[in-house]
Amino acid sequence: MTRIAAALLLGSLLGAPAALAGDTPAPADAYLYIGWPNDGEVINAGRFRVWFGLRHMGVAPAGVEKANTGHHHLLIDVELPPDDQPIPNDRNHLHFGGGQTETMVELPAGTHTLQLVMGDQDHIPHNPPVVSERITITVR
Repeated sequence: MTRIAAALLLGSLLGAPAALAGDTPAPADAYLYIGWPNDGEVINAGRFRVWFGLRHMGVAPAGVEKANTGHHHLLIDVELPPDDQPIPNDRNHLHFGGGQTETMVELPAGTHTLQLVMGDQDHIPHNPPVVSERITITVR
């Protein structure tokens, strides 16, 4: 039985969907956060800096397999992707496979959500998934 099938079976037996995740382990105390902007921030320009914070885990470029490391993915105005599949790469799922810890983002005026998720060397979330809180910002 595959890991995914076992997780689905376990979830159905317990009466709840089982959380799936990739095979790359993450430290239990890993903590990912958006350092800026803050939740509720009003930004007076369409282009602004976002910086990423990470504790108890390291950053390594995509393709590099090293224990307790991964790379950032910034999710803009979307829900978290499935934990057992590669994170999409499009305008709402920004990859930082070079190991970057900040970026400049340009968004139209309005309300937006931002969230980070760490990906392993193959862009698949760790087990357990390392995700930040989802924040909401307003661009004027």
